[in-house]
Amino acid sequence: MRTRLTDLAAQAGVSTATVSRVLNGKPGVSPRARQAVLTALDVLGYERPEKLRLRSAGLIGLVVPELTNPVFPAFAQVIETMLSDRGYTPLLCTQSPGGTTEDQYVEVLLEHGVDGIVFVSGLHADASASKDRYHRLRGRGVPLVLVNGYASGVDAPAVSTDDTAAMDQAFRHLHSLGHRAIGLAVGPTRFVPSQRKRDAFAALAEQHLGATDLDTHVVSTLFTVEGGHAAATQLFASGHTAVICGSDLMALGAVRAARALGLRVPEDVSVVGFDDSPLIAFTDPPLTTVRQPVAAMGHAAVSALVAEISGTRAARGELLFHPELVVRGSTGSARADAHATATHVAAPAAR
Repeated sequence: MRTRLTDLAAQAGVSTATVSRVLNGKPGVSPRARQAVLTALDVLGYERPEKLRLRSAGLIGLVVPELTNPVFPAFAQVIETMLSDRGYTPLLCTQSPGGTTEDQYVEVLLEHGVDGIVFVSGLHADASASKDRYHRLRGRGVPLVLVNGYASGVDAPAVSTDDTAAMDQAFRHLHSLGHRAIGLAVGPTRFVPSQRKRDAFAALAEQHLGATDLDTHVVSTLFTVEGGHAAATQLFASGHTAVICGSDLMALGAVRAARALGLRVPEDVSVVGFDDSPLIAFTDPPLTTVRQPVAAMGHAAVSALVAEISGTRAARGELLFHPELVVRGSTGSARADAHATATHVAAPAAR
């Protein structure tokens, strides 16, 4: 016990006497010191004494896409932490191609008697997918929250990043740098966020570049490095000097495509990502991107779900969160000869 108390005290940054008081449930310990000791127990792998174990307020399902895109683990971590802080036990369900489907996960969650489910970029974001699955869940009284991908008619709160504002920030940034041949590499348009980005880009391109032939400037592909590489190769080869991407992974693919074509980033072409995923600031070059407010969105989603569980109806409709453009090293001023290229690229739209 002496060694255990010493180890715990060192890990928690408190005295062994404080550790002893916490373990024995005695008063005279500040909340911060008590939490530090409990955290030390968990970190060092000690089992908490029975009287110190918190009873779960209930189980919450968290359904997210594959974890290869760093933004999804970021959402999962934020939401899990906030659920745990409120006493709930999160059950994380991650999907992968050919693996367990969203519907299969939901069946498992229902078997476990979950009190609610948070869906992040799930089938609710796919305009081609039936929303009956969500209507059935609500018919069974299961509280839901939908993140990134508004599904009209579903009786559930929804929180999303404002894709229109995101596109406006990215486009205007590139335009201010002198780029007049701007392209968009985005995911499949059946997904609500992709369609919103495409629509916003179309309006901006027409307003600022006089471009009406959208297919000349937009390539829809996969939200992956490979998808970004393929889309950017097409856009750079047709004379675009800047590309806005629908995800950071796509943007990394765009940078790779530029280099494969012998172009420098940002000296020859500029690339903008979307998400501001962890470690993106440390890429080569550091990626200019539009940051999703993951923490604020996660907090709103959890607060809405907990309210629903407690019997308080949360606001319906969609709560849009304003993103933030983070300028780093992958964007720069258009080259002096870029205007001639821009005129050539925009020519089809002038007909």
